[in-house]
Amino acid sequence: MNKPTVDIIVPVWNSPFETRACLAAILKHSPEARLIIVDNGSSRETELMLEEFSEPLGELGLFIKTERNLGLIPAINMGLTRSDSDFAVIVRPHVMVNDGWLKVLLDTAEATGASIVSPMFKGTGTMLPPLAPGCAVMESCTVSFATLLMRREMRALAGAFNENLDGGEWCLKEYVRRAASKGYLTCITNRSRLMCDPEPVFGSAVRRLEMRHNSRSAYLAAWGVSRHYVVYFGKEADASKLSDSIKVILDGARRGHRFTLLLHRRQNSYFRRMGWNGLHTGIELYGISIWFPQRDLRRRVALLQAKSPDLLAVCGSDGIHFPFIETAIPLGEIITSIPGNSTTLNTPCTEVPP
Repeated sequence: MNKPTVDIIVPVWNSPFETRACLAAILKHSPEARLIIVDNGSSRETELMLEEFSEPLGELGLFIKTERNLGLIPAINMGLTRSDSDFAVIVRPHVMVNDGWLKVLLDTAEATGASIVSPMFKGTGTMLPPLAPGCAVMESCTVSFATLLMRREMRALAGAFNENLDGGEWCLKEYVRRAASKGYLTCITNRSRLMCDPEPVFGSAVRRLEMRHNSRSAYLAAWGVSRHYVVYFGKEADASKLSDSIKVILDGARRGHRFTLLLHRRQNSYFRRMGWNGLHTGIELYGISIWFPQRDLRRRVALLQAKSPDLLAVCGSDGIHFPFIETAIPLGEIITSIPGNSTTLNTPCTEVPP
């Protein structure tokens, strides 16, 4: 089997010392990859450093220069258009890669079939959702531009990042949803943890807030509101017969919705044995107390409603009643509102090796 080819894209705007350290670490720990440096209208000092750094790379380097700062997303898109390798990996200059980092991302993509992969990070620069205990890889709708692997065939169908959105949360949310609509999966892994310093902040706070607001509005107009569902299957539900329900829930999580599953003891044990606790960071399992189940159920729902006032209660099994919630909807309504396509359960949590 041929080894996949990789392009590493580093969008740069000033910060020459931090950028040089980042580039040096990339060359040291991933010498087999081609380095695409996008100088996004940097100062002359940074430009000279990048030219000096790029010159000895030969065919393993590509230096792109813009006359002015076009913004982060246009710079990333510019680098992606020049990438013809099997995978492109975006690395921001405030990230320090380490030994084995690239192999972890490639292995994760190979093992899960994912087309978008982010590692976890150390430091205060970027926070991703926690993985379930014992899991090293999980699907997620939340990834980071700090370091992001992308498969070429996915990029060909999903297209470029939307340059009218912000350079962070909403732009990534939109792209992950777009990729999911084409059947491509997104994962995060803690097998690689990269040091990530805080991202430099530029421009006025008012302008950033306006961009974030406009980006959120554009995302909601295109993809709708992300819901938080609390699902109760009933005490008598046979967990072994709930795989179709889990497929629906997983499909919903891939489309940006959150699910909290309230499970009685045997259900909770079966779900975890099947690896369903590690399917997606948008799916959380909660085991109901065996001693005071009704009291615990009421308390848990109250806590969820306090955090998510628009919480929607769902009856996960036919014919069951969600205690003390008359407005609970059947799972069938979620099936209608979140049409399935190619949802499978073949990407469960990958456990951390001993």
